Amino acid sequence: MNITDRFLKYVSFCTTSDENTGMTPSTPGQMEFAKYLAQELKTIGLTEVSLDENGYIMATLEANGEGRMAKGECPTIGFIAHMDTSPDASGKHIKASIVKAEERDYIDARYAGQDVIVTDTTTLLGADDKAGIAEIVTAMEYLVQHPEIKHGKVRVGFTPDEEIGQGADHFDVKAFGCDFAYTMDGGAIGELEFENFNAASAKIKVHGLNVHPGYGYHKMRNSMRIAYQIAVMLPRFQTPEHTQGYEGFYHLVGMNGTVEETTLSYIIRDHDRTQFEYRKRELEHLVRKINTEFGEGTAEIEIKDQYYNMREMIEPVMHIIDLAKEAMTAVGVTPNVKPIRGGTDGARLSFEGLPCPNIFAGGENFHSRYEYLPVPSLEAAEQVILEIIKKASIC
Repeated sequence: MNITDRFLKYVSFCTTSDENTGMTPSTPGQMEFAKYLAQELKTIGLTEVSLDENGYIMATLEANGEGRMAKGECPTIGFIAHMDTSPDASGKHIKASIVKAEERDYIDARYAGQDVIVTDTTTLLGADDKAGIAEIVTAMEYLVQHPEIKHGKVRVGFTPDEEIGQGADHFDVKAFGCDFAYTMDGGAIGELEFENFNAASAKIKVHGLNVHPGYGYHKMRNSMRIAYQIAVMLPRFQTPEHTQGYEGFYHLVGMNGTVEETTLSYIIRDHDRTQFEYRKRELEHLVRKINTEFGEGTAEIEIKDQYYNMREMIEPVMHIIDLAKEAMTAVGVTPNVKPIRGGTDGARLSFEGLPCPNIFAGGENFHSRYEYLPVPSLEAAEQVILEIIKKASIC
């Protein structure tokens, strides 16, 4: 199966994740897709294919070289992608088609003349990260079918629930058994990332007091108004819509309330660890100010760290970044090293002992109904995987 057809097959599975179910995987469609992938990996000739009860897939492309390769002295490389799609837009009944870039006004002009996979704009596409899966599977199939290409051992891993921050929760790094890995989860062609946000979530509950509004004088405490006061106390321009590059932010992602109780849900992001810790303390400080003004217990906050900047774990092994750069250059892709304004499974895995930078999957406008995937970018990512494996096997 060619890579485009494989990707189009993958997006027929609805794998939207859901942080509210308390299950792993969080939605049944992910397990359905995982079962399909596990069978496909067996069919194309990979070994040690496993699918656990949490929806994690691992598989092996056995070494086929001689000398040090045959003895297992070359590094074992892993390639990882996630099966779920973002809850930010529907991933059900995706109607994908291939058009020329000029046929859609939201497609960047640099893709002029290229075939591009799009949706009918009622759903997202799912290139994040089914493009990554298609690239990895197609590269593995190619190597199985071309045994004349000698290589060391390669491992493949597919995870659920990355989009809700749980993709690495049950990933067994020891069982994966790699010296290093790459997530195929970046955006536009050429992206190579080994820096990401430090990330935390914060939930603030505000407790109010409801009485008859006609008799509320000096009695009523409207939790929604108090919650709004917290929101406007944060710096106005330290939000996603006003920041870029290495700049961090507070992002209000949910607000739900009544007079009696209101909940504010935030995500906190910053590349700099010191600033990240400051941002968390600032939210706690605002909650204390509210309690001083309205009474102890009016507001409470729970902050949970999600992941940290992988840079500190990658810097001691920068040869794996150089390897990716060299592979890109060899296949005609210009490396674009940039910080991730987000995170990947690789960020957490790097702190668990598996250095894991991020390589482009090729899509644009992720999490959006206007998501799209240029076919040449999809094909180039597969070629980068193949070239990394070839270069790493010269040991």
